[in-house]
Amino acid sequence: MIDEISKIVEKGSLFLIAGPCVIESEELCFDIAESVKTLADKYEISYIFKASCKKANRLSAGSYSGPGFEDGLKILSNIKEKLKLPVLTDIHETKDIKKTAEIADILQIPAFLCRQTDLIVEASKTGRWINIKKGQFLAPEDMGKIAAKADSEKVMLTERGTTFGYRNLVVDFRSFKIMKETGYSVIFDATHSLQIPGGGGTVSSGQPQYIIPMAKAAAAVGIDGLFVETHPKPEDALSDAGAMLPLNKMEQLLEEVVAIYEANRFDE
Repeated sequence: MIDEISKIVEKGSLFLIAGPCVIESEELCFDIAESVKTLADKYEISYIFKASCKKANRLSAGSYSGPGFEDGLKILSNIKEKLKLPVLTDIHETKDIKKTAEIADILQIPAFLCRQTDLIVEASKTGRWINIKKGQFLAPEDMGKIAAKADSEKVMLTERGTTFGYRNLVVDFRSFKIMKETGYSVIFDATHSLQIPGGGGTVSSGQPQYIIPMAKAAAAVGIDGLFVETHPKPEDALSDAGAMLPLNKMEQLLEEVVAIYEANRFDE
């Protein structure tokens, strides 16, 4: 499915990256993937399933980090094969890149690691697409330099908020236009942009009630893709419980975002 992402990007329509923060179980991943796929088909947008096999960026040592790469990649492979969906997952170390690239259609560079040159260079050598999340500490103008390290056209750039004091993130909507000037596809991570790092004491919290309005605003400004973490019962999730969008809100999100996206494209 390595060419599938190129087809999605070249199509020039809004695409969706969505799934749970981290893999909790195969059953949960399939439930979410099947539900979102049905909605994506209904609203005629391309869908990429995402989930982390192993989260390295944890506030506390005891925080759930996932099933690990071996088990996690097996689950992603099953989703890819049975549901015919492209899949995305994170990479944190160069040693994990080759194995991950055997399954994942998109290798995601986490925001905290976006300046790790070796990680980007080695990921690009696989020929897979790379989604680089803009660090909370970087200006959007910096992302062109970051993307250039890949020496590849198969790069996406994701806005996920900028640090504004302790435990607070803000989204500068100018960043979408600025990053689009690089020529790469630009994505809005509506979940992590509303995260409150460390806001839950030993874990991060968030403001999921603002995910839909913020996603609509991003669609109005101009984005290529939308990134959303979702869960049937966020309050019971093992990671990012305070930030994910309830699965039963996904249809409202897509209906409203797609309407704005289409109106904006028509106006142009």
